[in-house]
Amino acid sequence: MNYPIICKILGRVMALEAVLMVPSVITALYYDESVLWYVETAAVAAVLALLLNLVPLKRHDFYAREGFVSVALAWVLMSAVGALPFVFSGEEPSYTDAFFEIVSGFTTTGSTILTDIEGMSKGILLWRSLSHWIGGMGVLVFIMAVLPMSEERSMYIMRAEVPGTSFGKLVPRIRTSSAITYLIYIVLTVILIILLCAGGMPFFDSINHAMATAGTGGFSVKTLSIGYYDSVYIDVVVSIFMLLFGVNFSIYFLLLVRKFKDALTDSEFLAYFGIALGAAVLIALDIWDEYGGFWHAFRYSLFQVSSLMTTTGFATADFIYWPAFSKSILILVMLIGASAGSTGGGLKVSRVIIFFKSAAQEIGKQINPRRTTSVRLNGKTLPAATVHNTLVFIALYFLLTFVIVAIVSLDGYDFETTFASVVSCMSNVGPGLGPAGPMGSFDIFSDLSKWCLSFAMLAGRLEIFPMLILFSPAAWRRR
Repeated sequence: MNYPIICKILGRVMALEAVLMVPSVITALYYDESVLWYVETAAVAAVLALLLNLVPLKRHDFYAREGFVSVALAWVLMSAVGALPFVFSGEEPSYTDAFFEIVSGFTTTGSTILTDIEGMSKGILLWRSLSHWIGGMGVLVFIMAVLPMSEERSMYIMRAEVPGTSFGKLVPRIRTSSAITYLIYIVLTVILIILLCAGGMPFFDSINHAMATAGTGGFSVKTLSIGYYDSVYIDVVVSIFMLLFGVNFSIYFLLLVRKFKDALTDSEFLAYFGIALGAAVLIALDIWDEYGGFWHAFRYSLFQVSSLMTTTGFATADFIYWPAFSKSILILVMLIGASAGSTGGGLKVSRVIIFFKSAAQEIGKQINPRRTTSVRLNGKTLPAATVHNTLVFIALYFLLTFVIVAIVSLDGYDFETTFASVVSCMSNVGPGLGPAGPMGSFDIFSDLSKWCLSFAMLAGRLEIFPMLILFSPAAWRRR
C-alpha cells in the first residue's frame, strides 16, 4: 500500500471541503447569520489538508487497492469534517446526529434526523443541499475535473467512485470525461433553477431544491418537502428532472455528438423509463379512489416513483398511508434504483437486466446442458467478469442489508419500519416507512443504529466494495 499517495489525495479532498464552506459563508452574510461555524470548519479542513500534503512522497505507484482505499477514506473523512458546522452551530449538538445528516447529504440519501427544517439557519440548509450536489456526481470526480491527475490514478479512482457495472470513458482522457460530465451536470442544474423560479418558488428554495434534485438527494428546505408548494407545475418539473438525473450521463454525451440511435435504443435507458412509467401507472390505478380520478392520482404516483426510483427522496404525499400494493411497488423501485453512471442509487437498472438475463441463461442450461450462451447487453456480449461481479454485488448487497436490519431491529420497531429504513439507506433513497416515512424522521433510532445506517449509506453510494476493502487486512499491506 502506498500510504503517502493516499495522503496526497485526501489532502486534496480536505482542501476542496475548505473551499466548499464559501457558499455557506456568503449565504450567512446575506441573511445576517454567524459565519464562525463555517470558518472554523474551513480552518479544520485546511489544517488537515496541509498536514496530509506534508507527508513525503517517495513512490508514485498507484493500483486498484490504493484507488478503493482512497475513495472510501475520502468519503469518510469528508463526512467527519462536514459534520462540524452542525455541531459548531449548536443546531445539531450530537456528533452522531450531525455525522448521520452529512453522510446522508454526501451520499445523496436524504434521510434526515431533523424535525424542524424551517427552523434551521440558511447557511446550514445550503450546506446540506451543496453536499448533495457534490456527492451526486462524486467528490473525487469533481477534483479530477478541475485538477490535473495521472491517467492511471484517475482510472482506478473512477472505477471505485462512479456507480455502475463498469466504468466507460466518454473520451480518451479521463480528466476530459470528468469535465464533460460536470458541464452537463451544471447546465441541467441551472436550467432547473430557472424553471423552478419561473414556477413561483423563491430563489433560495430553487437553488436548494435544484441541487438536491441534481444529486438525487432529496434534502428540502421545507418539512413537507415539495408537497409544501402544492403546485402541479413544480411537481411535474421536479418529476421530469429527477428522471433526467437518473439517466446514465453517457446518454447525454451521445445526444450531444448526434448519436441519437445509440442513445435512444440503449437497453438500460429503455428499461429505466419503462419501469418508471409502468410503476407509476400501476400505483395510480391502485390509489385512484383516494384521489378522485386517474390523472390526479397519476400526478402523485409519478412523482413518488420518480423520487424513489432515482433515490431522490422528495415527497408530495405521505405514501405510508397508500395501499400495501402501492407501497410494495415503491420498495421494489427503491431496490432497482436508477441507471448506472447517473447520480441515482439502488442496485442500478443495468444490474437488474444482467441478473434476469443470467437467470434465463441458467434456466436454459438446466434444460439443455450442452447449450452455449452468453449474456448480451445492447447487442454486445458482456465479459464473464462483468456478469460475475454483478451477481456478487447483488448477493453482497442483500447480505449486508439483512445484517444491518438485524442490528437496527434491536431498537424494537416493527419489521416494515426497520427493513424499509435500511433499504432506504442502502439504496440512498431517503424516506422509509412508518415513523421514518416521508413526513417523519430517522431521529427515532438509537446512536448504534444511526452509525450502522451511516455505514449503509456510504456502502450503498460507493457500491459496497470500497467500504468492505477498508476492513480487509490484505488492502493495508505495504506490498
